[in-house]
Amino acid sequence: MVKLEKILCPVDFSDFSRDALDHAVALTKWYGGRLTVMHVVPTPTMPMPVAGGLVDAATLPPSVNTEAIAKELSRWAQASIDSSDLRMDALVASGLAAIEIARQAKLLSADLLVLGTHGRSGFQRLFLGSVTEKLLRTTTVPIMTIPPPVRKPESIRFKTILCPVDFSAESMRALDYGLSLAKEADARIILLHVVEGFVDTPYANEFRHLSVVEYYEQIEVDAAKRLAAAVPIDARTWAQPVERVITGRVYQQILKMAEDERAELIVMGVRGRGAVDRFIFGSNTDHVIRGASCPVLTLHSDKR
Repeated sequence: MVKLEKILCPVDFSDFSRDALDHAVALTKWYGGRLTVMHVVPTPTMPMPVAGGLVDAATLPPSVNTEAIAKELSRWAQASIDSSDLRMDALVASGLAAIEIARQAKLLSADLLVLGTHGRSGFQRLFLGSVTEKLLRTTTVPIMTIPPPVRKPESIRFKTILCPVDFSAESMRALDYGLSLAKEADARIILLHVVEGFVDTPYANEFRHLSVVEYYEQIEVDAAKRLAAAVPIDARTWAQPVERVITGRVYQQILKMAEDERAELIVMGVRGRGAVDRFIFGSNTDHVIRGASCPVLTLHSDKR
């Protein structure tokens, strides 16, 4: 069972960060956990954060008023909190955002990172394409990205969860995670496998003697069986997963299915750091995060 006891939400004071914080607050309430709101001050140096909410002012340039930033961060975050029961810490760090966020996530043993997909404009832009992408490649902490515009959630109760599955270790971990969230939320979960061309399937050589039509028919039949087998038997006692196999471009079909089914969350695996994985990330995961109108939860496999 998924436990979100420690949630880390980096912000840059933009409206996009507000969307992410609203979701982080709602998730923290749902799981009864603790929320850390973090802001990274970009500086030439990279001092270590100090537990308890502030960095040591001696490690920062004299021009950086960390006390004022911390107060502003707490005040800004409180606007998203309407409950005195929610446990929240404010943290200010300095350096390269992706490095400091990953470091703090490790120090906190964070269960989830919640990030906006956009930050401030121009040179102050923090997230998608820089911080989020780097974190997706380097940290094993699950990351939930929140796209704009997303309405403020009074509570998080995902009713429809879409989980793309390509049978890799990463996607199988994402499936387990998605099933756990679906059980917690009493949600409908859709398992989607997308067949994308001869070279993009592990069965290409085995079925290459077939005609194109026969090939795709066989692939879809085989994938449907594997999807059904991927769901634990005990999960079928409380869930009625919907299994779909579609042919097309992977990220396009994921986005289309999410829109058609009005998915409120996409849960998918992220691959490692090799050249092939970078291509896969760029063509699928990155496109889904950029194009989704609902939050996307991404996970690495446990082995890195």
